[in-house]
Amino acid sequence: MHDLIIRNGTIVDGTGAAAFKGDVAIDNGVISAVGQIAAQGREEIDASGLIVTPGFVDIHTHYDGQATWDAELAPSSWHGVTTVVMGNCGVGFAPARPDKHDWLINLMEGVEDIPGSALAEGLSWGWETFPEYLDVLEKMPRTVDVGTHVPHGAVRAYVMGERGARNEAATPDDIAAMAQIVEDGLKAGALGFSTSRTVLHRAKDGEVVPGTYAGRDELVGIGEAIRRAGHGVFETASDLAPDAKEFEWMEAVSREAGIKVSFGMLQAAGDDWRHHMSRVEAANDRGARITAQIALRGTGLLLNWRGTAHPFLARASWYEIAHKPWSEQWAALNDPAFKAKLLADPAIAPGLPVNALSKKLFEGWHTQYAIGDDPDYEPAPEDSIAARAAREGRDPAELAYEIMMEDEGRGFIYLPILNFADGHLDHVGELLGHPSTVVSLSDGGAHCGTICDAASTTFMLTHWVRDRARGARIPLEQAIHRQTAHTAAAYGLNDRGALKPGLIGDVNLIDLERLHLEKPYLAFDLPAGGKRLLQKARGYVATIKSGKVTFRDGVATGERPGVLIRGPQGVPMQMAAE
Repeated sequence: MHDLIIRNGTIVDGTGAAAFKGDVAIDNGVISAVGQIAAQGREEIDASGLIVTPGFVDIHTHYDGQATWDAELAPSSWHGVTTVVMGNCGVGFAPARPDKHDWLINLMEGVEDIPGSALAEGLSWGWETFPEYLDVLEKMPRTVDVGTHVPHGAVRAYVMGERGARNEAATPDDIAAMAQIVEDGLKAGALGFSTSRTVLHRAKDGEVVPGTYAGRDELVGIGEAIRRAGHGVFETASDLAPDAKEFEWMEAVSREAGIKVSFGMLQAAGDDWRHHMSRVEAANDRGARITAQIALRGTGLLLNWRGTAHPFLARASWYEIAHKPWSEQWAALNDPAFKAKLLADPAIAPGLPVNALSKKLFEGWHTQYAIGDDPDYEPAPEDSIAARAAREGRDPAELAYEIMMEDEGRGFIYLPILNFADGHLDHVGELLGHPSTVVSLSDGGAHCGTICDAASTTFMLTHWVRDRARGARIPLEQAIHRQTAHTAAAYGLNDRGALKPGLIGDVNLIDLERLHLEKPYLAFDLPAGGKRLLQKARGYVATIKSGKVTFRDGVATGERPGVLIRGPQGVPMQMAAE
């Protein structure tokens, strides 16, 4: 008698092997049998007509604060994710001196657009060192397993104080102290170390993340700490500018310390990604282990009246109502006189900075698209606000205004900023077939008022497997492998990611024909009424974590089998696909 049997499903086991019809048995939270199972189960689920996959493993999230108060970790858990790795991009909340709590909150709010008021109210702290932070995380049962990085920003501020926050050069003693904290954190159970080297990542006060300009000696010194700990990924968010310098230190860290280095790579212009991948290939040919983290769709903003950004934010008339309650803003937006005045304003008020990003946000109608009940994340040029307005003989600004007024002010405009330079996603399809890339960059838990890419796991199946009309699709088996066994192996989580006996019983039952991404929406359900963008999906019949059904038809069951992951798990398994 098995604890749970999933019967008659189409099993896509995560290894990349061909799908097959069969059953999956789980006992004591672990997969015990796969195939045709004659024995009975204490609980049985009929998966006829469904695909049965491993739980998804999302390796790039920012639930560092939320994980201390929220057991569900939505929206990732709504999209078949059963394991998250957080602490990316060099930001997090440990180590933390007692007088640095507000500073760390301001850093996270600025970099990841997580409301500072929500963090201030939600975080109970109770730790100073990184091992102590892990102890706090371990106390809370949850719907998913969580693992984390040691974040460079927090480490630098802890060791160097204001010198570290201001990105002053680290002394040899500073580097030794930082390396010891990283080593101790890894030995306590962290899965890696993260840093940020992009000028886009700034604290609320405008300062870049500590470590942005760290020298080669500091980075290599921390790499050596990872080597001494015996495990860990060195993760970085980088502008790759200049890319030769960035790839030089990444290769040095990887080769000299013998560790994995993983960097975020988003297309900024044309074929720049080919150039970056050629550098990855050359470095790996010389003995490095460098992996490019890729996104599955354009990385951009969801623009909405109540979100963090919208196209009218820089117009003088908006300032008149910007700080008023939503009820008063809504009344003004429905006033024809106010609408006419706002539309007549210059797109960027005199005196405000004008740059490529501001022009794209406030005047870039040719790269802005309406997002409705059936969201399209690979829209065609003729779908842009500029093209629609031209066909209708209208002012594109007025059309944008009306789009956001839809559904009582809940209308959204999609503005892809990166990873959509050519107006299509063909390059992503190529990168999905490259052996030195890993699916990442969902940013679950972050960019609460601007981005909602935590649904990427669902998008992989709906868009890349089933619906894509503007180019090639990918096989179902590849799509599942790429967000299960492949992402798990990137962090040494070899106890999950495949439907094989002996691995953790993390399973999704999905109605692929019915699978659908719903329209994003703003919720105000964080502590202190903080806002966040959420997106639900239809078609997840069940999600199972360690043998417990955590979601049925998208509704949480109340089961909380998730735990803190401490360090690599299990023994690497030979996969049918890499």
